[in-house]
Amino acid sequence: MRDDIKSLLPHREPFLFVDKLTVINEEEITGTRKFTDADFFFKGHFPQYPVVPGVILVETMAQCGGAGIRALGKLDDSSLFFLASVDSVKFRRQVRPGDEVRMEIKNLRISKKMIKQAGKAYVGEELAAEAEWLCLVGEAPV
Repeated sequence: MRDDIKSLLPHREPFLFVDKLTVINEEEITGTRKFTDADFFFKGHFPQYPVVPGVILVETMAQCGGAGIRALGKLDDSSLFFLASVDSVKFRRQVRPGDEVRMEIKNLRISKKMIKQAGKAYVGEELAAEAEWLCLVGEAPV
């Protein structure tokens, strides 16, 4: 499954935060990521009580949304997408090593130049984080 995600995203370890996509359609994208002791950021955040940094949860949701958009064929294969803004971010629950996070992403607006999405990240049925974001779409310089 991880290789399928690699065909959809330019991200690579240690900064690839989507394990699989489970729902992909015009309205929503759902995917998962299991965080483990091996994740690089736990060594410093925090060694005595490891917690997934909030910015990583936002990045995880944005990657899930981007992978789904790519799977829908909405972007050219050479297009890259970059976070341009993040709004309405709320963190509701800590995410720890061993937690599997389910991301539920809503597509708000998609064009060849931008992607606007909103997402929620859950551990089980508990809401861990939510946010809205805008990604700008462009070509990678050669």
